[in-house]
Amino acid sequence: MNEFSLEAHLENIYATFPEAHQRPVIGITANYTDGDATLRDRYYKQVVAAGGIPMLIPPIADQEVIINTLEHIDGLLLTGGGDYNPLWAGEEPQRGLHAINAERDLPELLITRLAYNRQIPMLGICRGIQTLAMALGGAVIQDIDARLKHSQDADRSLPTHRVRLAADSTLYNIYGEEEIYVNSFHHQAVGEAGNRFRVTALSEDGIVEAIESTEYKPILGVQWHPEWLKEEGLKLFQWLVGHAGEFARAKALHARILTLDTHCDTPMFFPQGIRFAARDPRILVDLHKMTEGRQDAVTMVAYLEQPKEGKSFREIAPFEVEGPRAYADLIFDKIETILQENAPYIAQARTPEELYAHKKAGKKSIMLGIENGLAIEDHLDNIRHFAERGIVYITLCHNGDNAICDSARGSHTHDGVSEFGEQVIREMNRQGVMVDLSHGAEQSFYDALEISTMPIVCSHSNCKALCDVPRNLTDNQLRALARKGGVAHVTLYHGFLRKEGEASILDAMQHLEHAIQVMGIDYVGLGTDFDGDGGVRGLADSSELINFTLQLLRRKFSEEDIAKIWGGNWLRVMRQVQSVKQNIQK
Repeated sequence: MNEFSLEAHLENIYATFPEAHQRPVIGITANYTDGDATLRDRYYKQVVAAGGIPMLIPPIADQEVIINTLEHIDGLLLTGGGDYNPLWAGEEPQRGLHAINAERDLPELLITRLAYNRQIPMLGICRGIQTLAMALGGAVIQDIDARLKHSQDADRSLPTHRVRLAADSTLYNIYGEEEIYVNSFHHQAVGEAGNRFRVTALSEDGIVEAIESTEYKPILGVQWHPEWLKEEGLKLFQWLVGHAGEFARAKALHARILTLDTHCDTPMFFPQGIRFAARDPRILVDLHKMTEGRQDAVTMVAYLEQPKEGKSFREIAPFEVEGPRAYADLIFDKIETILQENAPYIAQARTPEELYAHKKAGKKSIMLGIENGLAIEDHLDNIRHFAERGIVYITLCHNGDNAICDSARGSHTHDGVSEFGEQVIREMNRQGVMVDLSHGAEQSFYDALEISTMPIVCSHSNCKALCDVPRNLTDNQLRALARKGGVAHVTLYHGFLRKEGEASILDAMQHLEHAIQVMGIDYVGLGTDFDGDGGVRGLADSSELINFTLQLLRRKFSEEDIAKIWGGNWLRVMRQVQSVKQNIQK
């Protein structure tokens, strides 16, 4: 081929199909010097060598630029450079502060926080590790008082000091050693990692050399400069590109399948005047978080607390209402207001078909449910009333027996489902409303399974074999539920995931895999219980739900199986239940 023939180069590109393999795109933050956005070639060459596609990100703080940039990258590389203005940390400048790079500060702090909210893999180098700390709750030392020299005069490709790696760290998994040799040229360092990170490498004099996520996220920062260290440095870039490729797969998967969380209690916070169109820190589910986690739909319930004996619902209701039905209607009215205010972006869905239609139109969906059959006020006609409002399920009870059935935390008032409860279940079948036995006592569960002519569901329940609490389901219950075609959705309430210690995303995956082992892949899903005390490290709110998909991909679940878990199984039951009413109407 003629080296200087453009046509020859093009012919070579088009000689086969496809022209290029799809690779993850790595955004690289640029330096800023004398009016120029600049980048050391070592950064982008290492990204290419690791199998990624480098994309330079200029230091621009415009929100439209940053948000759209994040939509087009699969990983973020935060590069080295000048000092941060200490005012970003609420500090005054110390004598050792060097030249700050004000042009970079706000753009990089913003893009780091927004990338974190979107679960984008990140690698921070030198200034980049400090960016991670500054943006995400840590602190930076303006000028280290160190025993060792941390700004070497030797060639940058020459390692000059050792760092010790934590044995249970990402870095140890990458290098397989407790000590590695690195280069070093800095005078600032991370002083405090903050709650989102832990320190995983130290120099001999105790300076922080690396931090990594404590939330099971691919976020890593190092104080040295691996872009100069050839093969040893390349390992870190391969780590970033590998996770970026996995993230790209998850994004593509979410674009093709429907992602449905079957239970959240966000309406509990309506009395606080929450702002659903803002990223409201008081709630775990809002438009921003759903978008960041690439979540399509959620079932929001009107939760009714079960009054203690001798108390009326009016005495404990968060609003002044006539009774349980009025309270549920008020909650649904407030949801309708949210939908009207945000009509271009979100809508109520009553059927599986509407869910898919909204996704195709680029909208999120809210489905309605009732948590505690107390809402029907002992009147079967109220089931039809709520069905006409669009509810898709009623959780028969909550933490306490009611007129319908005994609760898992009740007093065996009826020894299962009452005579009235049997009428309720049959009317729910006629009205096309799913029967939900989360919170039900074990005998209530089996009674409902026998009474219902349709499969029943457990919208947010875990496995008793792994966490022995009354609210969880035994293996026998799981098998019985599957035999009748129902579904059980694991939930994220820490007390239902483990009895001791802090629960995490890994515990949720264990419960899911156990349910699959017992029931089969066609009978499981996810009901987070967000804003009802649900949420664990790695799955703390809706913005982190793509992490659930990443865990499924790491466990080698197929796309078909992931689609079933993410709502396909639930929608199968919903179609079956709703078909009864549709046939009656015909």
